[in-house]
Amino acid sequence: MTNLDQISEKLCKLLKINNLIVIKQAIAGKEFKLAHTMLQLWNILLFSLGGRKVSETSILSHWLTLATIAVHQRIQEQSTENTCQKSRKMFKIHSGKFSTRLTVAVFLSAILCVVPLSLNAQVSWYPYSVEVWDPPFDMASSRKTMQYVPLKKAAQAWQICVSLPHMKDAYWVAVDYGLVSESQRLGVKMQLVEAGGYANLNTQIKEIEDCVAHGADAVIIASISYDGMNQLVSKIRSKGIPVIDLCNGMSSMEVSAKSLVSFGEMGYKAGEYIAKLHPAGSGKVKVAWFPGPSGAGWAEDSNNGFQDAVLGSDIEVVATLYGDTQNEAQLKLVEDSLAVDPDIQYIAGTGVTAEVAVNLLRARGLSNSIKLVANYITPGVYQGIKSGQIMAAPTDSAVIQGRIAIDQAVRILEGKTYEKHVGPELYMIDASNISTFDRTSSLAKEGFSPIFSVN
Repeated sequence: MTNLDQISEKLCKLLKINNLIVIKQAIAGKEFKLAHTMLQLWNILLFSLGGRKVSETSILSHWLTLATIAVHQRIQEQSTENTCQKSRKMFKIHSGKFSTRLTVAVFLSAILCVVPLSLNAQVSWYPYSVEVWDPPFDMASSRKTMQYVPLKKAAQAWQICVSLPHMKDAYWVAVDYGLVSESQRLGVKMQLVEAGGYANLNTQIKEIEDCVAHGADAVIIASISYDGMNQLVSKIRSKGIPVIDLCNGMSSMEVSAKSLVSFGEMGYKAGEYIAKLHPAGSGKVKVAWFPGPSGAGWAEDSNNGFQDAVLGSDIEVVATLYGDTQNEAQLKLVEDSLAVDPDIQYIAGTGVTAEVAVNLLRARGLSNSIKLVANYITPGVYQGIKSGQIMAAPTDSAVIQGRIAIDQAVRILEGKTYEKHVGPELYMIDASNISTFDRTSSLAKEGFSPIFSVN
């Protein structure tokens, strides 16, 4: 083995693909300065090894290609070895005679083995593109787009109480992941309670009251009911405790801030996606539509948006069926709709609806005759789009909503400026962009289990 082989082999083993991930994350997160710095360091290393400069464009292309391969293979040991082999080949191509440069190369190799660890810590979820409603608390208000940047750290370990409807589907697990991650990053305490389902409004109210009684400095609520939480919000605010409206929406005008998107637009985007495929005059198409739990603000808004989007197209909504976002409930609804009208051509609805429909249609041999569209993304929907079993879904960046809610609470408690009504920009995910979609904004990391307390 030559000296160059030994250097590059050692470098690859020590790096363990970290540079690839850092560059990919940096570019995906629009951290262009970080990506630029990494590329410059690679340039220096290759120059010291080979005595000739390699363009940043070629380095970018090479390393992003390898990063994509490594990520898709989950950075298994085999993909790591293959990447190192390709890297050694690249080093050889650009290397010439070297003598004193050998010492420089070894030194730079050591630096680069440490750099990824420190730079990786700088790759963060922010700045993130969001929309801000002005005036706030009115979804019909005009909006501006901004890059959201949270606080670096909280001034003290505030106690934040969070209430979610349940933790039975991946959407709320993603929200929990955002809440937990941001609480840890800011250095605050977080206590999370979940009501067990959309039928349990009284349970949610009681849990929040108990949380406040135990000394919560701020309360974040993803409400089961659009109107049913107003009296409690008023009571909490009378104590001087901030209340953040998270994800679902509440009609109370006494909330301190909102971290949520327009589910009317989420529903609209799902409906629009189908409507564009079947414009007026193209032939009638039957759609069964499952907006979510009856009475939940987000589900009602989603239904209104979806129905508006398909007006004027050849989409015929033959059934609108409400129900809790639990597997059993949604499966029963889908089965009922197929029993009433077996000629349905599309099933559109919640992420859970799409997930259970995939298995049901496969079991009945209907996967090729009935198409699926979700009105938000979950890991199951993500995999369904990748495999071609689900056509598309909009994303509301659930993880980011959770993160922003924590930041809003801390800002209010510390008397710092904050956006009163903010939500991530919406966009559709389908086969055209599923491979480049930043899943960390919308889905919990793989292997994450719900966490109910951060101390």
